[in-house]
Amino acid sequence: MQIIVSGKQVDLSDALRTRVETNLGLIASKYFGHAIEAHVTFSRARSFFTCDINLHAGRGLQLRGEGEAADANAAFDDASEHVAKRLRRYRRRVNEHSRDLAHRERPSLARPYILQQEDGEVDEEKNVEPTHPSVIAEVDTEINILTVGEAAMRMDLANQPIMMFRNSKSGEYNVVYRRSDGNIGWIDPAL
Repeated sequence: MQIIVSGKQVDLSDALRTRVETNLGLIASKYFGHAIEAHVTFSRARSFFTCDINLHAGRGLQLRGEGEAADANAAFDDASEHVAKRLRRYRRRVNEHSRDLAHRERPSLARPYILQQEDGEVDEEKNVEPTHPSVIAEVDTEINILTVGEAAMRMDLANQPIMMFRNSKSGEYNVVYRRSDGNIGWIDPAL
């Protein structure tokens, strides 16, 4: 597994880098033998350190852990515990629900677009021309076939606000999202 350790306006010692590589390697090998890469970023905010871990654990599985503490080692411990806890939960659920993976269909491919609104030109008669967004990013992604619980779990693991998936029971495209009140919402057009 490739581990990239960096600091934002913080000098990192070789001992901290070695500790991060060793501990993340142990966590990843314990739960995922095929983890791909990890980005660990340390920064300093006022009187405490923050540590942000982004782990690409496998195909379609991104995890994020954050930690804050008075020193960089404790901040890393906090963030790595978050990642380990999420990996433990995910691994347990995968073991419980993966018995039927051989019979599932392959995921669909999709291309999400990120749009940026452009400033409109002034029209003589109407004073303002409507603005049209422009595409600023395209990334290929997969739309996995999951249960609602699995989709909510993957959304939490990746720390994303929204996730689209195909419902394993109905075969329809569904969406789970984080609501403003902190709960998870589910959009099912089949209902």
